[in-house]
Amino acid sequence: MTLDVAAVRASFPALTAGHAHFDGPGGSQTPAVVAQAVAATLTAPIANRGSVTEAERNADAVVRGARQAVADLTGGDPGGVVFGRSATALTYELSRVLSAGWGPDDEVVVTRLDHDANIRPWVQAAAARGATVRWADFDPATGELDPATVGALLSGRTRLVAVTGASNLIGTRPDVPAITALAHRAGALTWVDGVHLTAHAAVDVEALGADFYVCSPYKFLGPHCGCLVAAPALLQTLHPDKLLPSTDAVPERFELGTLPYEQLAGTTAAIDFLAGLAGPEGERRTRLTASMAALEEHEDRLRERIEEGVRGLPGVTLWSRAASRTPTLLLTFAGRDAADAYRFLAERRVNAPAGSFYALEASRHLGLGDTGGLRVGLAPYNDDADVDRLLTGLREFLGG
Repeated sequence: MTLDVAAVRASFPALTAGHAHFDGPGGSQTPAVVAQAVAATLTAPIANRGSVTEAERNADAVVRGARQAVADLTGGDPGGVVFGRSATALTYELSRVLSAGWGPDDEVVVTRLDHDANIRPWVQAAAARGATVRWADFDPATGELDPATVGALLSGRTRLVAVTGASNLIGTRPDVPAITALAHRAGALTWVDGVHLTAHAAVDVEALGADFYVCSPYKFLGPHCGCLVAAPALLQTLHPDKLLPSTDAVPERFELGTLPYEQLAGTTAAIDFLAGLAGPEGERRTRLTASMAALEEHEDRLRERIEEGVRGLPGVTLWSRAASRTPTLLLTFAGRDAADAYRFLAERRVNAPAGSFYALEASRHLGLGDTGGLRVGLAPYNDDADVDRLLTGLREFLGG
């Protein structure tokens, strides 16, 4: 299928303000149907989940619907979908649970390619238990993370390997199945940060080999919350601290307090919107796979246009170089501050922010320090006119 970009763009009220949004990796714009789902949930009878009153049944239906929607998006089991405030919060909460049995003889592997949300919780959990952290470096010249680099760090003492599905800084999509296969061979669990990947490609958690997979709906056109996907049987083995009256059933035992029903309704609406790009007929999982393939083709075409455009600009370094990558580009400018480019473009209503975007280890490993560069990230609603505006703005910034 081919993505109908004009129809997609017409669904986003924010685009009427006239900005070209290349800031999707920090949070995408939202289609009207998502906002409508949020509003409808807030204005309908709503209460704590139950089966007696209409308000209780409404809440229960929202939660069940959202679990199934996230399962369809990721290829997971709805009985293993956990909701939280954010992917970061979920990672911190589960890091404490998973590390409860770690000790000085145990090890955890993290990578310098990752967002800090998939590094610091594990580093801090290991420190609290006296466990050892092993660091997997990516190649700064290519942006690639070689699975063999991770494999060389594994041993019978490895308890967990944390790896990103895609770098939010330079877009690199490492060979996650190869990495998780090595981890499982060593007897370790795997935690895959899919926050950036889920917005740009079809996901199958089983094929990835992810024991735990986290993502954030606000990166794929939805509201601000976090999702964790794992096998229900695995979650049954974990016992977080919780309130005594709260249920011990999975996945609810990991959800502390009342869930944000309106955000879950918005999450379902965002996933339905993505599935709807492939049309109304067929199973949602099938339509999502087709939609994400078309979205990936569209975004990759625009990415290639931007890459070709910036190659001819003086003093520009493009750091997004991996063979497999999301439509996410990191640029720096010889003798110029990327933050100046950010402000220059913003004055022309082109939104492309500058920074390290919490991928602090990656930015430092590239030799860019804590300041990073200008990040250009594509989304389904970007079009050729947006790309033209971006390239024109960059040429003007560089005095060309």
